Amino acid sequence: MSRIGKKPVELPSGVTAAVSGQTIEVKGPKGTRSFSATDDVTLSLEDNKVVVEPRGKSKRARQQWGMSRTMVANLVQGVTQGFKKELEIQGVGYRAAVQGNTLKLNLGYSHDVDYVAPEGVTVTAPKQTEIVVEGIDEQAVGQVAAEIRKWRAPEPYKGKGIRYKGEFIFRKEGKKK
Repeated sequence: MSRIGKKPVELPSGVTAAVSGQTIEVKGPKGTRSFSATDDVTLSLEDNKVVVEPRGKSKRARQQWGMSRTMVANLVQGVTQGFKKELEIQGVGYRAAVQGNTLKLNLGYSHDVDYVAPEGVTVTAPKQTEIVVEGIDEQAVGQVAAEIRKWRAPEPYKGKGIRYKGEFIFRKEGKKK
């Protein structure tokens, strides 16, 4: 039995949901998002709560039950609060600046790296060494943050590179004489 799937997803005030077949559409103050569930689960709307139930007792139905409930909960969180990832840049001369929807990164290469943010995701640089990625789609926000981090992943000897805020980098000892 799924412990996550049993709990219904409550809709806060200002959020509406419409279920049509296997598709749910959630509207909120930040926008509209939708999710299409597999045929292994049933979506229903009961007194301002979204309920996800499995169809049958198969292993796949139980797997999809918890996952589908989490996806619906992420839709609700996205249209109310949104999602946010914070990145830190460490290294001498490494910096970031935003021009329009383009993030300009100076990461020690012979050229600047220009990253154009996709639609629905906003990238800001409050400081030269900080990058904030925000949006209503959790998957898109995480993907953009991972693509930015990939340009200069933190290395284990000096710790230079782009890391998630609060991320611990295991440090290695250098060569000995």
